[in-house]
Amino acid sequence: MANVIFTSKATAKNGRDGHVQSDDGLIDLKLVNPATNKEDKGSNPEQLFAATYASCFDGALNLVASKEKKEIDSLTTAAVSFLKDTDDNGFKIGVELTVKIKGVDQNEAEELVEKAHQVCPYSKATRGNIDVHLKPQAV
Repeated sequence: MANVIFTSKATAKNGRDGHVQSDDGLIDLKLVNPATNKEDKGSNPEQLFAATYASCFDGALNLVASKEKKEIDSLTTAAVSFLKDTDDNGFKIGVELTVKIKGVDQNEAEELVEKAHQVCPYSKATRGNIDVHLKPQAV
């Protein structure tokens, strides 16, 4: 393993219909499976992954932009879908990253988003494992 900078921990109980909590208590959520329970309020793994991927990708984007001396204002939205896998009759996830960037034209936005996709730790972790669609938008 590479040199550890920090470690975050969370513990889940009872899977998609249970509870998840971070070791510091900042995350303390009831989990509800939206595919089987439309009544109760709660989070789900896909929602949590969307939040973490969006924040990590936006950070990578801003790092890439700063190294290229570009002043941008960005907003990254991750839509994480829970999918039926027709290949093995199981399940998988897919991600669509919509990235709105002020301060650059469309071509620059596309280049920055592609470069961020190469350096983002979440993009690296998912590369080749899930479908990730990038939707850069100069605004």
